[in-house]
Amino acid sequence: MNDVLRLSGVTKAYNKGQPNAVEVLRGCDLTVKTGEVVALVAPSGSGKSTLLHIAGLLDSADSGAVEIAGQDTQALSDRRRTAARRQDVGFVYQFHHLLPEFTAAENIILPQLANGVDRKAADARALSLLDIVGLADRASHRPAELSGGEQQRVAFCRALANEPKLLLADEPTGNLDPGTSDRVFEALMTLVRSTGMSALIATHNLDLAARMDRTVRMQEGVLVAGV
Repeated sequence: MNDVLRLSGVTKAYNKGQPNAVEVLRGCDLTVKTGEVVALVAPSGSGKSTLLHIAGLLDSADSGAVEIAGQDTQALSDRRRTAARRQDVGFVYQFHHLLPEFTAAENIILPQLANGVDRKAADARALSLLDIVGLADRASHRPAELSGGEQQRVAFCRALANEPKLLLADEPTGNLDPGTSDRVFEALMTLVRSTGMSALIATHNLDLAARMDRTVRMQEGVLVAGV
């Protein structure tokens, strides 16, 4: 299998060069292969969100290499980084961040239109994704008319709208009760497996982590194999 994501020696410090500098990442190495779902388990404040932002080109590493689909992204211009992020990476956060004035389907259609997809094709993909997560009958509902779990499932579909190679999720079920969390996680796994994409999913939930292909842990700013 090819590597969809490869991090090599990634470092990141805040207030670098200052007396109060904080080293968050101290040389992180990670590969995520095509079709692989990797759990990232780490306590709050450990740097996992920083790692995900760097992996998804929302932030830059101080040193090291970040490759997505075989492309070294560190040397890319801001414009090309933006294009790579839009086309190759999907993001899911703890909170859904859906646009409240648009329907579930429209929230999935809009990123496709921004990426140059034809409206008819965007409509069809939105409905197909909603069907996979059991929300085809809620396509015309606005976020306020959906439950928390339904809103998060729509957010998953939006993240996959442009068929990214890599999904990055930061505590995607952390804002849900245990029962809803389990159902929403199953919907996420169904989406990922049905599309064959790769995913790096940060979670505190060890039961959910155990259902992924592999677990890595953040320990003193580096990544180590999970147990």
